[in-house]
Amino acid sequence: MQDEPSPGWRATRLTFADEPIETVDQPARPLRLLRGFGSGLAVRPGDPPSVAWAVGDRGPNIEIEDMIERYGRDDLAHLDEHKGAKVMPRVDVGPALAELRLEDGAVRLVRRVPLTGDDGEPISGCPAHGERGAIEPAFDLAGERLAPDPSGADTEGIVALADGTFWIGDEFGPSLLHVSAEGRVLERRVPAGQEALFAGARYPVTPCLPALAARRRLNRGFEALAASADERWLHLAFQSPLAHPDEESTARSRLVRVWRLDLATGTLDRQWLYELDPPEGYARDAAKRGKPVKIDNVKLSEAAMAGPDVLLLLERVSETTRIYRVRLTEALALPPEHREEAHRPTPEELDRGALPVRPLPKTLLFDSDRDTSVGADLEGMAVLDDRRLLLVNDNDFGVEGAETGFWLIEFDAPLSGTDGEQER
Repeated sequence: MQDEPSPGWRATRLTFADEPIETVDQPARPLRLLRGFGSGLAVRPGDPPSVAWAVGDRGPNIEIEDMIERYGRDDLAHLDEHKGAKVMPRVDVGPALAELRLEDGAVRLVRRVPLTGDDGEPISGCPAHGERGAIEPAFDLAGERLAPDPSGADTEGIVALADGTFWIGDEFGPSLLHVSAEGRVLERRVPAGQEALFAGARYPVTPCLPALAARRRLNRGFEALAASADERWLHLAFQSPLAHPDEESTARSRLVRVWRLDLATGTLDRQWLYELDPPEGYARDAAKRGKPVKIDNVKLSEAAMAGPDVLLLLERVSETTRIYRVRLTEALALPPEHREEAHRPTPEELDRGALPVRPLPKTLLFDSDRDTSVGADLEGMAVLDDRRLLLVNDNDFGVEGAETGFWLIEFDAPLSGTDGEQER
């Protein structure tokens, strides 16, 4: 039998120890909660090469189906009538940053930095009021609905700037949070026309993002962020195709919008189309689920810059993660009229052959199917140098028994690309 060719990279798992929060007795099994920092990764220009930053999401949250099947909470079955409902067992464990140190084959948590409002008190991961069911309702362990929090955020992607501050992507608005080195939210940028949803927030709210952003699908907002080297531009990718003009008409779309925003103003400068892989290509996920993967299961979870106008995008379901390289060329940018929410037809409605521009050609760099020792649910990615990536999974605060895993991926060729590379 002929040996399989090398994938062009090597994966090494780094040692890391999760910090326990609490164990709560439940009818079927104990609910064991852990700290979670695997939603996004970044490195800061000027930091020592051993330092990385991470962000966790809203805090421990569990789908109603899992509360019933995993923990035996049949008494919560009536909550399943609420679309996207989640149980949040510890609302005091909210969004937070983590400073990490990489040394001797291990990752160590240096400090945890909770996100706070102007009053210095931590913000929660509870959702604010929403429209069209666009924000998930949240309940406590007793099944009581949690009060909306206009300051609350579901933090996902992270960018660390040279001045010590951070930009963090949020699912709820979707929105962008500018955060100080100490964790204080300096500003929340939300889509134009959405500011009333965050009235009463304990920090400034600026409605400067395109109104189009509010068309994001439920729980599929800003998770993939990357800043240009000069920090003039913030690149972001939605997790999924926009529900534009509505979710039903774009249910089969595989086209995800990639934006370049002016970091100073939040103005949309350019947008491109990225085409997700066909769902049937995620065979390991289909095998584990015991049913076919749907296009709605495929998403973009992270972005990182690998050179001028060179963006790495992490595409995944759960078991399988792929990392692609794309080049953001002017020739492939969507025409300006597609920045307007009222423009029809939308790219999400169109067949591929009718698009005004073709989707970004993409080069496969990494596929976890080539090394199944690399874990599932990878969400964080940081470029350490031109041949090394750091990846981390989201442990979901331990609610389904997962633990945090970090992997160092070392490549044979530069991440920024070479002449003559094969694109698809």
